[in-house]
Amino acid sequence: MEVNFLILLQLFLAHLLTDFVLQPTRWIQHKRKHRGKSYYLIIHALIAGMLTYLFLQELKWWYVAFFISITHYLIDLWKVNKLNDNLKYFLLDQLFHLIIILVAWLYLIQGFGMVLPALSWLINSPSFLLIAGAYLIVIFPVGFLIGKATKRWHTQIEPSNQKNSLEAAGRYIGIFERILVLTFILTSNFSAIGFLIAAKSILRFSDKSETGARKQTEYVLIGTLMSFAITIILGLLVRHFIFQ
Repeated sequence: MEVNFLILLQLFLAHLLTDFVLQPTRWIQHKRKHRGKSYYLIIHALIAGMLTYLFLQELKWWYVAFFISITHYLIDLWKVNKLNDNLKYFLLDQLFHLIIILVAWLYLIQGFGMVLPALSWLINSPSFLLIAGAYLIVIFPVGFLIGKATKRWHTQIEPSNQKNSLEAAGRYIGIFERILVLTFILTSNFSAIGFLIAAKSILRFSDKSETGARKQTEYVLIGTLMSFAITIILGLLVRHFIFQ
């Protein structure tokens, strides 16, 4: 088991070095400008295969390094041909690379036969379903619930204060804070929730000199308390059913 995990780490580390350490900004710019004609695209793909080969330290696995190199080239070629180099395509690019790494790893450890049993175990595991369901709830339904519950106060905030905020920033802040709170509860790090509340209070209420800022502060405070309360209750319920 340790050897199998080591192989996965080696493949993953080779990818990290290739994409984030050994790829200068000028290479990325050259690839986006020249796309399929960029020689840096080929060099980058060759580095991915070479590092994979060096980390695996097995001469007989040269074809795995070749597979990584070819697929890395094709995935990056797909990405550079997209007009917008945004977060969506970055995440998809990394997801495709990780899938290739998992496929190579499963092949090396002869683990394809374990995939379906593992998926079956997850689907039939009450603990996994409870935890996965809790995260889905705090990410999606809770946000909509808080938005509906605080809608009447949102209209009372002055338009000038609303324009000074980043678009949808509050929604994403709420999502991440609920993910953190739920994680802290499930891992028994209850004291960390207090630090999170303190940190958010400092950042959100540090400058409130404008007219109407009190209403905005109260609005944010209501949403924050609702967010924390729902997440804490949900986290405690999940803990109760898992550890009962």
